[in-house]
Amino acid sequence: MSFLKAEWRKLALANYVIDKKLLDKYLPIGTELDLWNGNCYVSLVGFMFVNTKLLGLKIPFHTNFEEVNLRFYVKRFDNGEWKRGVVFIKEIVPKRALTFVANTVYNENYETLPMEHSWSSSNNRRTIQYRWKKSGKWNSIKIDASIEKFKIESNSEIEFITEHYWGYAKVNQSKSNEYEVTHPRWEVYKVNDYEIDIDFGTVYGKEFESLNSATPVSVMLAEGSEITVENKKTIKITTQQ
Repeated sequence: MSFLKAEWRKLALANYVIDKKLLDKYLPIGTELDLWNGNCYVSLVGFMFVNTKLLGLKIPFHTNFEEVNLRFYVKRFDNGEWKRGVVFIKEIVPKRALTFVANTVYNENYETLPMEHSWSSSNNRRTIQYRWKKSGKWNSIKIDASIEKFKIESNSEIEFITEHYWGYAKVNQSKSNEYEVTHPRWEVYKVNDYEIDIDFGTVYGKEFESLNSATPVSVMLAEGSEITVENKKTIKITTQQ
């Protein structure tokens, strides 16, 4: 049985090129950075969890909720093939129980904050916004996009961003957690405009303060789908002296 089943819907993604050295302390043992055209990316991702089930059960008041995370991309060579995955610097949700389970079971870095979202659409425009409050300030990502959905092109930047099917979390210097995330290939909307108002230093730490004045190299909106998060596996690597 999958650890978690849900839908991830209306994923707003803002992608930034960052200095690889800033990610050294977050890199799980057994993985290496996965680059796009030689560039190291971090992505801010806001979306909705819908119809969430934990171990097959719906938890009252915890089925539909927002999440915003900051993540980067890694790969791990295992059994003759590369597994492409993500590492979360921080994941923000509005429910304390979610934070407790994720941090305890998967060794993730979840934080509970006030959150809200808005979705609206008209004949020719779709607007998606996610907001969260930290230290008295509301942070937000807002995207205006097309009504129509499009298929993701092969070998494209958006394929790189969305087609990572493993999650990794650093436990310590010799141990990492690995888990599989399953979902079909997503469809995307054409982004026409966006607004990002985030104090990255306050939300994610001083090393990410430079993103306050950075312009994302790309902004995307994916429809999402049903997903599963499978049970974790522990990777242990011992270094011989």
